[in-house]
Amino acid sequence: MIQWIRSLIFIGQMYLMMVVLAIFYTPWAIFDRSGAFAAVHAYCRWVRWSARWMVGLRSEVRGEVPTGEVLIASKHQSFFDIILIVSVVPRPKFIMKSILKYAPILGWYAQRIGCVPVDRGKRAQAIQQMIQGVKSGGQEPGQLIIYPQGTRVAPGADRPYKIGPAVLYEETGQTCVPAATNVGVFWPRHGILRKPGLAVVEFLPPIAPGLSKDGFMTELKEAIESNSNRLMAEAGFHVEGRE
Repeated sequence: MIQWIRSLIFIGQMYLMMVVLAIFYTPWAIFDRSGAFAAVHAYCRWVRWSARWMVGLRSEVRGEVPTGEVLIASKHQSFFDIILIVSVVPRPKFIMKSILKYAPILGWYAQRIGCVPVDRGKRAQAIQQMIQGVKSGGQEPGQLIIYPQGTRVAPGADRPYKIGPAVLYEETGQTCVPAATNVGVFWPRHGILRKPGLAVVEFLPPIAPGLSKDGFMTELKEAIESNSNRLMAEAGFHVEGRE
């Protein structure tokens, strides 16, 4: 019960701080995109810091942080893996659901840092939107983050990998950095309770350009799933039927 109350207070201050930092950084962000990046970095680092002392949730980013113009294909278990990635990546931008454009604060800042909105319900159209958005003249160099399963996936759940990452990998000719995580063990997709422990996002060895779509997807899925299972096991969560 005490942990639940601490979690509720943590969540409340987390969204309050989003408003405070958004107001503080908006004048800079309007005139200079660097201001928008400064805002999202400050917010994500605040969430990591406050989670540590308010609910006992420590966090760690492992592996070599991507800094060039690359694709990052990450396991997505909850909002906290977004927080960890954005807190360390210098110029993050996401493939995001188009409806998020209309979210207060979040939507404006997402577009300001160069996120690419797509309509997920229409597969062919969504793929074309991704390609056009990434290749458009308004896109600046940075780290494009995509979630291969298209949504948050609870620890132990099995959802298919979508073709979007392979299309972007082939069309852009960029290196892809897979990322694994165990954050869902401590910070669930839904609900209030945040559990103490060590949440990790780990950047894995990059996949160089040149593979076929099928070859790329096979290598990507194996890297993300095996390493996410390893990180979850490290946190005390073992996926049934898997190593």
